[in-house]
Parts: sequence; structure tokens; C-alpha cells
Amino acid sequence: MTEKKVSRYAESGVDIDKANDFVDKIKPLVSATFQRGVLTGIGGFGGLFALGGDRYKDPVLVSSTDGVGTKLKIAELCNKHDTIGIDLVAMCVNDIVVSGARPLFFLDYFAVGHLDVDQATDVVKGIAKGCQISKCSLIGGETAEMPGLYAKGAYDLAGFTVGIAERNEIIDGSETKVGDKLIGLASSGIHSNGYSLVRKICFEELGLSVDDEVAELGCTLGEELLRPTRIYTETVLNVIKNFKIHGVVHITGGGFIDNIPRILPAGCKAVLHRDAWPKMPVFEFLQKKGNVTEEEMCRTFNSGIGMVLIVSAKRVDDILLQLAALGEQAYVIGEVAVQKGKKSRQVELV
Repeated sequence: MTEKKVSRYAESGVDIDKANDFVDKIKPLVSATFQRGVLTGIGGFGGLFALGGDRYKDPVLVSSTDGVGTKLKIAELCNKHDTIGIDLVAMCVNDIVVSGARPLFFLDYFAVGHLDVDQATDVVKGIAKGCQISKCSLIGGETAEMPGLYAKGAYDLAGFTVGIAERNEIIDGSETKVGDKLIGLASSGIHSNGYSLVRKICFEELGLSVDDEVAELGCTLGEELLRPTRIYTETVLNVIKNFKIHGVVHITGGGFIDNIPRILPAGCKAVLHRDAWPKMPVFEFLQKKGNVTEEEMCRTFNSGIGMVLIVSAKRVDDILLQLAALGEQAYVIGEVAVQKGKKSRQVELV
């Protein structure tokens, strides 16, 4: 019996047969995310999605792309890859729901030096889970095996999502006015921003490992740092069905300081009351151990608030009731005030 000859491409580090086996393995995970509108299964050159002409009068497509930054290093150190995909989906769908858009479909890009099928399958498990939470269909992706470009065990991830909104219902912050209130929705932890600083504090300066139990956190460092990013799509979409929301802000890279001004009209500023919501142990730990100022904490991290709704003051109580019914921890964290001078800060911490 003759032995199967190894292809020259496989000798160079790219195994097409292994990649095909991987696709076969993830097909059930992907198909479990399919919603109405999906026209093709995995394996085609492009994913097809039908908008349908009966649901929207004047539809607008809203898109976003993102990654999860150096949180990938935490997954690598923990050798746990089945939740990082949730982060990937969250970073994308949370960005489009701020406009009032419902996510329709998602695609991923997975790049690796040498394909480890079990590792890659765990990553896709997380992506599929994130898509199920956000009711978004995973209709395609790309797995790129590039020997020599990535270290052993390392990989990179990017995600792409497209959603839809009715043109006259798009939320852009333009209706925000002085006196409006800011409602903050609790985060699950660090989410997916600021990990370069987290790694510097925890690993370089404190000499900790992901397996170390940290008393202040009540768990291992790795468990805390790998908590998946909250996905807020269903919560926001449910609230805007019943209430007029003036603005929605995803508290991602740049924290409060850089993100809230993105939707504030000229002449307005946000006043945030720092004692209006509880400070999570992980942020207290990082601030104290890393000697980080309060302002830098609020520009680097989400500080315990992952999403902010800007609403009319007279609707606050009703909105808080619905948020509680949806299982959200929500707090009135501030209000919109007059900005005195164009060069003055648009976010004030008090």
C-alpha cells in the first residue's frame, strides 16, 4: 500500500484538508444561528441575506467592524477560547444598536499561523453563542492560515456585522437636550478595552499569572479578565419599542470621556455623578494597584457601565422599570447640562 503523499503546500505550513475538516466541524454551530433572511449555508463564496420588503418602509443598513484587542492574549494564556467569540460579536453589534439598528448578519475573520482545529472550533462556538444572544445570523467568514506570521498558539480575530433600521427612527443624539437624564446599564467587567494597561499592571508590575487567585476579585485573575462582553442589543431594541430614546452610547475604547461626546449636540455636556453606581471590584483593583487616576480610568475602561441611554427626565422611572423587567442593572448616572464655551469639556465627572 502506498503512503499518501503530503502536498508541498502542507509542507510549507498550510493544510487545506485540515481547513476543510474544520469547516465541516463548525457547520452545525453556524447553522444554529440562522434567522429569517439567510439564503445560503456555510461554504459559498459569499453569504446571501434577503432583507424582505414587508418589514421596513425606508430601510437603512448600519454596519460595523471590530476586534477584541489584546484580550486575545488572555485567552491564549488561559488556553480557553470558547468565550472570546462572544466578545467579538458584542463589540460589533453593540456599536450598531446605538443607532437603533437590529443586527441581521455577522461574518468573522480568523487568522492563525497553524490551524488547531479544536482551538478554532472553540472560537467559533463563542461567535455562534454571541450571534444567538444578539439574534444575528453567522453567514460566513474567513480562516487564514499564515505560517511565519503568528507565533505558535496565537491568532487574531475580526468581526463584521450589518443591521437594519427605519430611516425616520434612527437614533443619532440630535434630539438630546439640556435636562435629559443618562441611564447607565451595568457592564460585566472590563469587556474588551484597556487590556494593554491591564496586562502591564497585572503581569509586568504585579507579577501575577492568570491562575493566581485574587482575593479582591473572588476568583482567579484569568476568570475575571475573560468575562465576556455584555451584549445589549435585545435590551436596547426592547426599550426603544416603548420609549423615545434621545441617544445611546456604547462605552467602549475611550470610556465615558471620548464616547459620550460622539452623540452630544453642540452646546451640551454630560455631567456624570461617580457615586451614582457601584464601583466593580476589578476596577478598584486596577486603579489602586496600578496607581491610575479617576479620569484615566474613565477614559480607558467602561468603569462598570457598558451602555448609556439618554432619555427625557419625565420618562426615567418608566424606563428603569422596563430595564429591571429585562434583567438589567440600571442606574441614573447623570444629566445633560449646558456646555459653557466650545473649548470646555463635554463630559464632567463630579
